Amino acid sequence: MTPLTHQPLAIAPHVLDELRERDDAGVVPRAYAHDTDGSPLRCCLRRSRAGERISLVSYAPLRRWAAEVGAAPGAYDEVGPVFIHTGTCQGPDPEAGYPFAETGARRVFRRYDTEGRIAGGTLVRLPVDPVRAQTVVERALHTAFDDPRVALVHVRAVEYGCFQYEVRRP
Repeated sequence: MTPLTHQPLAIAPHVLDELRERDDAGVVPRAYAHDTDGSPLRCCLRRSRAGERISLVSYAPLRRWAAEVGAAPGAYDEVGPVFIHTGTCQGPDPEAGYPFAETGARRVFRRYDTEGRIAGGTLVRLPVDPVRAQTVVERALHTAFDDPRVALVHVRAVEYGCFQYEVRRP
C-alpha cells in the first residue's frame, strides 16, 4: 500500500482510558461481547470481530480537539456514539490505508477551521473497487486541506452520521 498523505487518527490512548471509565456524556460504559463482525472501532480503526469485548460510548471529538488547541467551537460541539474495545488494543495498523472505506459507502468529509467552526464539507460515494475507494478518500482530503482555513476534517458515515475518524492538517 502506498503511504498515506493524510493520516487518519484513532482516538488517543489516554482519551480511550477516560472514555472507558466515563464517556463524554458522563455515563459509565457497559462492555459486552459482540456477537457478529462489523462495528467500526474508533480505537484501532477497523471493524470488530465476533467475540471481541467492546463498548458503545459517547464521544465529543471536536470538543476534545478544541481543548487541546484552545479553540471554541460553540454550537458546533456535538457528542455521538462510537464503538471502542473494552480494554487496551493494539491501535491502528499503519499499513491498512484509509479505514472504513467500504466500497459503495457514502461519506461526508466535514471541514473545521482553527476555531472549530464548520468550514464546508464534501459528500462522497466510494467506488466499488477498494483501490479506487482509497484514492477517492485521498482526493477528498486533499481538496479539504487545499482550503487554508481548514484545520481538521471529520470523516463521517452518511447513513447514521457516525464519526469515523479525524484527520488534521499535515
